[in-house]
Amino acid sequence: MGKRPLPPCDLETGPHKARPPPPPAPHFHPPNTQPWLSWFVPLIFAANITMFVYSMYVNDCPSKRGKECLFSEYLGRFSFQPFSENQALGPSAITLMQLGGLEKELVVDRGEGWRLFSCMWLHVGVLHLACNMLSLLFIGIRLEQEFGFVKIGVLYLLSGLGGSLLSAIHTKSTISVGASGALFGLMGAMLSELLTNWTIYANKCAALLTLLLVIAINLAVGFLPRVDNAAHIGGFLSGFLLGFILLVRPQFGYVSRKYIPPGYEIKRKPRHKCYQYLLWITAFVVLILGYLT
Repeated sequence: MGKRPLPPCDLETGPHKARPPPPPAPHFHPPNTQPWLSWFVPLIFAANITMFVYSMYVNDCPSKRGKECLFSEYLGRFSFQPFSENQALGPSAITLMQLGGLEKELVVDRGEGWRLFSCMWLHVGVLHLACNMLSLLFIGIRLEQEFGFVKIGVLYLLSGLGGSLLSAIHTKSTISVGASGALFGLMGAMLSELLTNWTIYANKCAALLTLLLVIAINLAVGFLPRVDNAAHIGGFLSGFLLGFILLVRPQFGYVSRKYIPPGYEIKRKPRHKCYQYLLWITAFVVLILGYLT
């Protein structure tokens, strides 16, 4: 009398035992991607070094200036122009022009458009070359490991072209050479990549402020005498727009259907957010108009 009846016996769990909670819903995520092997950026590095050595060979300072050349007793025909002529330790302006240096008159009046690309592989001197190549290795290798050689190769060349175009517009009588336009394009692409892939980053504000500070310092250097800041700005703007087009990544939480086992139906996020599509279209239109005009 007064006793509760015993619960029915469960054949699986036995008497007087509660049922186990249901298993949690499966969580699917794509496998971790392996970084790309960086070979294109080191190839660009080697090409720039080779072109500088070749420019010094063609320059052959001792045959024109004799013992006035710097380190002629040690370097022979590879010796540098006198310091009064080239403070960056490199060839003469005539040699750079012969090998493809950018000059507005030659491009506009004589139709030598190939100089828009050839100038990217020439450098004023050892100091100029060293600064650019260190920046290339620090920035370019990381980007190539993340996005591959095709995207970074297109980004590098088109950014360099954008820098050359703006330089040709603003440069009057000086010769412009160097990979700075392409390198500023890589920095611009890093900024747009951070903005368009905002959802996948942690410490977003700190990364954004750090990147903006680095870009501002490099652009400020361009206002020093005898520095072609037009190429820097043109390359940066080209790379900034190209980053929205080439470096867009799926939003945080997106899982491709191929990583979901058969029989499971889960609510999947779209691959990209609406603002990513909007930035892609806007950047593409602005970039095309910029190159054409």
